[in-house]
Amino acid sequence: MTSDSETAATDPAEALRLIPPEPTADEQFSLAQVAAGCKVYAIKDGEWRLAEILALQRKKGKPVYYVHYAEFNKRLDEWIDETKIDTHRPMYPPKPQKDKKDKKQTRKKVVRKTAPKSETPEPQRATSEPNEDEMDLDNLNVQGLVKEGEELSREDEIERLRTSGSMAQTSTSELAKIRNFSKVIIGNHEVEPWYFSPYPVELTEEECLYICDFSLCYFGSRKQFERFRAKCTLSHPPGNEIYRDDYVSFFEIDGRKQRTWCRNLCLLSKLFLDHKTLYYDVDPFLFYCMTRRDDKGHHLVGYFSKEKESADNYNVACILTLPQYQRHGYGKLLIQFSYELSKIEGKVGSPEKPLSDLGLLSYRAYWAETICALLVENGTTDISIDEISQLTSMTTTDILHTLQTLNMLRYYKGQHIIVLTNQILENYEKLQRKKRHKLDPSKLVWKPPVFTASQLRFGW
Repeated sequence: MTSDSETAATDPAEALRLIPPEPTADEQFSLAQVAAGCKVYAIKDGEWRLAEILALQRKKGKPVYYVHYAEFNKRLDEWIDETKIDTHRPMYPPKPQKDKKDKKQTRKKVVRKTAPKSETPEPQRATSEPNEDEMDLDNLNVQGLVKEGEELSREDEIERLRTSGSMAQTSTSELAKIRNFSKVIIGNHEVEPWYFSPYPVELTEEECLYICDFSLCYFGSRKQFERFRAKCTLSHPPGNEIYRDDYVSFFEIDGRKQRTWCRNLCLLSKLFLDHKTLYYDVDPFLFYCMTRRDDKGHHLVGYFSKEKESADNYNVACILTLPQYQRHGYGKLLIQFSYELSKIEGKVGSPEKPLSDLGLLSYRAYWAETICALLVENGTTDISIDEISQLTSMTTTDILHTLQTLNMLRYYKGQHIIVLTNQILENYEKLQRKKRHKLDPSKLVWKPPVFTASQLRFGW
């Protein structure tokens, strides 16, 4: 993947702008001249950084600016006030739109000229005939983002990575690209959201959003939140508890039976998932929520949703660990639980594509750990891909992708064989020493639910 820093590296002028010039005694521009698309120098973590103005608004009578910092991930975009903008350093106006149109036209021309070359059959014959038994491992598209023949140019790919996401691509409103809250209180945790979520517009005028971590109801003022909490009797997700051990519990919730709670969950998760587009039509989904217990009740840690009937055999539609619980191993527990359900169903499954960047990293780590543990504990690599799939409920595509990434697939005497390298064995021993918590399948009390045609119907 590429980043905005690579964009700067390709443009010498842009690279120079990243080095903040010395401020002048006189102001070089006024705040009234600042418009969307301009680039100014704003302070971030005690340093002056080049920032692009994405939007301007007035909150409580004061102007605020939504900025994207050069060389920073999109999820770090934020609202700032005028005190964080340095008017004593230069301001760069937005590029004219004509240049963008010209670039698009030239890119299209290049694609049209080069496309026919890839369609000629001669090179394919030359490479495919000698090794007909060899699998095509280079074109495994686990993420499912780009199809063959639809490759983007480097400039388009960089721009898409910076502004991509289902909300950015499908919504006609520019506000959908802009994070509408700077701070969220979830129970006793204060969290900084990453992306836009379509909460009621009147709440965006407040400095902070308050969310009850049991009912997931949301409020714009602390007083309203505290009054609600004093009356709220809910102490766990409104569903059936299907798993419990000394560490976590799992609840199964039907989106059709608990519409309000599930919609609130989707609104909450959209704050941290850029590709999520589902908010209100929750009827066709089941939600599996992981919680931690204390004397007050079951606190939501993370969840994954699952289609009641998936045409593509996806065992996860959307998955999220709340930021305050990330980097503690909960993500792998969610993934493990989804595959335990698939084992009971007798099916193989894979998460719905495309995954978020953090989700893809979590799945890759889980696939690698699971496959390596299976091979090492069985003490043999004389096992087929289909047998691994039956034992783990993972798809053969995910297994092949993982083996190729770990360099465990070798072509020998006309067939592919699995090889356990020394590095894989060392990594396995390190994971065993960490003694991380794993779910006990014997404590899962669950049967695959069966739904009628009317229960699977979309909408109301």
